[in-house]
Amino acid sequence: MNIALIGYGRMGHEIEEIAISRGHMIKLIIDKDNTEDLNERNIKEVDVAIEFSSPDAAFKNISVCLGMKIPVVSGTTGWLKDFDKASDLCLKNETSFIHASNFSIGVNILFRLNSELARQMEHYRNYSVSIEEIHHIKKLDAPSGTAIALAEGIKKHHSGYTGWCSDRNKTEKSIPIRSIREGTIPGTHTVIWDSEIDSLSLKHEARNRKGFALGAVISAEFIYGKKGIFTMNDVLGF
Repeated sequence: MNIALIGYGRMGHEIEEIAISRGHMIKLIIDKDNTEDLNERNIKEVDVAIEFSSPDAAFKNISVCLGMKIPVVSGTTGWLKDFDKASDLCLKNETSFIHASNFSIGVNILFRLNSELARQMEHYRNYSVSIEEIHHIKKLDAPSGTAIALAEGIKKHHSGYTGWCSDRNKTEKSIPIRSIREGTIPGTHTVIWDSEIDSLSLKHEARNRKGFALGAVISAEFIYGKKGIFTMNDVLGF
């Protein structure tokens, strides 16, 4: 495939390396200093765009690509108020789109385990749940999209919770999320079910960004040639 990379930070560089190792070509690189190059003339030979930019730029980047019938893989978080608009644009232009808060295969297994554990904990109301996420100091959004996705998974399968909140401002029936920013940590997420007698936790700790990048490239391979809105469950066959 010919790939356009939109966002050329640390994730963009990791994606480039893995894409090339899997036999793909990087035809276009867009970063904050050359956004005007994301145009019809430059993108005409592109098969798929992989977008890891910033919350304030993501929707525009995605819209431009979908408007030119270019399939898009997006891993940017913090812009999802416009997700339905992006989905409508994808369907209107008969192309394909996938967004994930986290493309790591391990994290997506965590999502599945998290949902199943919440379903079981529905029967054991002496436990209360909380989420902790730790990321590098340059991460722009808090809580992370992955932490929010974990909270949404719990809410879906446990009637005791209706949403999430910051651990500094706890509200009734909300899942408290603690966000920590330190060092260069790629991402650690822990779901904790606590009671007076014991504690049970699920934890995923990323050692580097390669898992996220590999998942993004695999997702691009999956949506190439397809039409519609997809999720990581589709990619991984869950």
